[in-house]
Amino acid sequence: MHSSPVTPWYKQFWPWFMIGLLSASVTFSMVYLAFSIYYFDGGVAQDYYTRGLAINQQLAKQENARGLGLAATLRADPQTGDIVVDLEGEQRPERLYLKLIFPTESSRDRSLVLEHVRGGRYVTQIDEPLRYRWYLHLQPAEGQDADWRLTGEARFPSDDEIALTPGL
Repeated sequence: MHSSPVTPWYKQFWPWFMIGLLSASVTFSMVYLAFSIYYFDGGVAQDYYTRGLAINQQLAKQENARGLGLAATLRADPQTGDIVVDLEGEQRPERLYLKLIFPTESSRDRSLVLEHVRGGRYVTQIDEPLRYRWYLHLQPAEGQDADWRLTGEARFPSDDEIALTPGL
């Protein structure tokens, strides 16, 4: 009987193939772990059920704004940083609160207070020009206690007027 010489394990293909699969798996897992820690977007809110029920309040704000005949246009000047809102409708509060919501990173959200100038015109100034896409919420009070809300969506910089209408 003639036996062929057995090559040592480290000179064979299959052990290195298995080690390569395991090391690739560990490497990719570490990369995904690092990304998930660095780009953590928060967990599920603890009060998700009550937030879900609050949709009725948002619908009431929308209907109230529609019933008051409210609408607004917004213009943002990228050179001066001025934000001008012209409010149409029956209400003229002393201040309006504009929330700029960045779609993907809540850390970039901004809240601005616009002061009443004359008629339905409100003005504020920002320190740095806006860029990219934003969701806009305009309301007469800060937080969730406002009677109405106008919403819109804008891509900055823009020379066009942005319409804000009753909405969620």
